Order: sequence, then structure tokens, then C-alpha cells
Amino acid sequence: MILGISKTLLVINLLVALIILVWLFSWGFQSWRRKHYATVLDQEDFQKGMRKAQVIDLRQEKDFKAGHILGARNLPYIYLRQQYGELRKDMPIYLYDETMTLSTQAVAFLAKHGYHNLYILREGYREWDGKTKKTKY
Repeated sequence: MILGISKTLLVINLLVALIILVWLFSWGFQSWRRKHYATVLDQEDFQKGMRKAQVIDLRQEKDFKAGHILGARNLPYIYLRQQYGELRKDMPIYLYDETMTLSTQAVAFLAKHGYHNLYILREGYREWDGKTKKTKY
């Protein structure tokens, strides 16, 4: 009986360890992708440069309407993959989403399609304290 419980606990511990390792690998890979394809900017630097850039909000339309960075264009990530040709390659592209997850995927995709000058808002919109706009319903 005790031997069976010990084996069960060992299996559970191994599964937990495996899950943690997969999460750490994923986190490290996403961090590498951000650094490889883009520059991550804090809010101050993002605000300084955004007037001369294409500011893209990668969140879904309902989230965009609930509040977004003033001057941003809504291009949800799923549509970016189809409409990336609408973005100018000669201008910087400032991207943000809620936390940087979609932005990381977007910069990797855009870089593979010849875009450079890619920037991500550190901590995403969730931590933004600059000017925002809400769409009235």
C-alpha cells in the first residue's frame, strides 16, 4: 500500500517538474524572440517615438473599443497575419497587446516578412498610464 502511494507521488512530482520545465523553456524562448526581432520599450520611450510610428493594438476589437492608446490602430493579431501588407516597411511599427504575448508573435511574423524597426510596449496595455481613448457605444 505505501509503495503504491510512493509511486503515485513520484509520478505526480515528475509531471509537475515536466510542466515547470516546459513553462521555463517557453518563457525563455519567447524572451529570446522578443530580443531577437524587436526592441522592447518602456512607456516613456514608447510615448516619445509613437508620433513618428505606426502604433498597432493587437487585441480584439471589443478590448480596443473598451480602451486603447490614443492614436493606435486596431489590427488584431489574427488579421495581422492576413493584412500585414498594409503596414509600411519604411516606418517604425510600435506594437502592443495586453501583456506582450501577441506582440512577440507578431514581431517574429513581421520580421520574417521583411519588416524591421519593430518595437514592443513593455508590460503591454495592462500597465499603460498614458493617454487613452474609449469608443462610445
